[in-house]
Amino acid sequence: MTPVCPFVKASRPDDSTPKKSGENSVKHQADSDSKCPFSKKEASDSASSSPKCPFGYDQNSFKIGPFSCVICQALLFESSKCVPCAHIFCKACISRFKDCPLCGADIEKIEPDTNLQGLVDRFIEGHARIRRSVSSNQGEETKESGQVEYEDVSLERGSFLVQHAMRAFRAQNLESAKSRLSICAEDIRSQIEKAGDTAELCSQLGAVLGMLGDCCRGMGDANSAVAYFEESVEFLSKLPKDDKEITHTLSVSLNKIGDLKYYDGNLQAARSYYLQSLNVRRDVIKHNSTVPTQVLDVAVSLAKVADVDRNLGDEKLATDGFQEAIDMLESLTLDSEASGLEQRRQSVLEFLKSQVSEKQEHAETQVEATA
Repeated sequence: MTPVCPFVKASRPDDSTPKKSGENSVKHQADSDSKCPFSKKEASDSASSSPKCPFGYDQNSFKIGPFSCVICQALLFESSKCVPCAHIFCKACISRFKDCPLCGADIEKIEPDTNLQGLVDRFIEGHARIRRSVSSNQGEETKESGQVEYEDVSLERGSFLVQHAMRAFRAQNLESAKSRLSICAEDIRSQIEKAGDTAELCSQLGAVLGMLGDCCRGMGDANSAVAYFEESVEFLSKLPKDDKEITHTLSVSLNKIGDLKYYDGNLQAARSYYLQSLNVRRDVIKHNSTVPTQVLDVAVSLAKVADVDRNLGDEKLATDGFQEAIDMLESLTLDSEASGLEQRRQSVLEFLKSQVSEKQEHAETQVEATA
C-alpha cells in the first residue's frame, strides 16, 4: 500500500480483498500529495514580506528544484552522474535507464556525486530550521532593543520529509523513501521523549512506522516490515478508537502483518492478526453501521479470516465467514454517485461468491466420485 502523509488529514487507501490460497495480497494504491506550504501562514502585516525558500521548495505547490531528481521528483538520494552527459539523478532511478531521460545520450557509466549529495543532506538537515527576519511597524524600536522578529520559511520538517518519501515510494525508489522516513521517525521519537505520548505524536509515529513497513516489504525484508508494523500497531493502539482514520490505519497494519505471516506459511499467526483487524473493524461498525466504507472493510476482513480457515482445514468456519461477508455486501446500499465504492463492492462480492461456489463444486465432485 502506498503511504499517506500522517501530517495531513487524508484517508488511507483500503487494503484489497484476499485472493485464493497463496495469493492473499493487499493492493498498492497511489495517494494524492499533500500541499507543501513552506510559509505556514500569510503575513498579516503589510510591511512583512512573504518568506520563500531560495531553492523553490515553497508556496502551495511542489516545484522541482536544483536538489530534485526529475525521475522520482523527490530530493536526490545517492546522487549519481551520467557519463558523458553529466545529468544527475538518484542512483536507483537512473539505474533503470540505458539512455539519459533528459537528453537521450547513451549512458556509458554512472558515477556517484558525493559533493552534491552532501549539499542535499545538509539542506534536509537545515531546511525546517531556516528563518528570516521580517520588518514590522516598530522596526526602529526593535532594532534599538536588539530584538529581531523571525518568520518560519519552511514546511514543518516531518511533513517535508514524508512528502518526499511518498514521491520516492511511488517511483519505487524505496531506499530513498526509507531514509527520509527514518529521519522523520527519529524526530517524532525525540518529540515524544519531551512531550510524552500525546495523541498527535502517537498518530504520526504510528503512520510513519507503517510507511517504513511498506518500504521494507517492498524491498523484500519481511522481518523488518513485521517489526515496523508491530511497532505501528503499538502506538496506534494507544489512541482513542473514535477516530475512523486511526482505526482504519490500525486495522490495515494488522492485516499487513497477517499477510506477511500468511506468505511465510504461518497460518495460525496470520489468522490471529486478521482476526484482530476484524475485531477492530467490527467495533467501528457498531457505531457506523451505515457507512459503506466501514461495511466494506469488515467484509474484506471476514474474507481474509475465512481464507485462512479454509487453508487450515476448517471448511465450515470458512464457508460461514464467506457467507456472512456476502450477506453484508448484498444488503449494502450505495448512492448513485459512489461508483468507485460500487466497483469495489462488486469486486469483493465476486471473489466471495467464487469461494463459496468453489466449495460447492468440490463437494459435488466428491459425491460423483463416490457414486
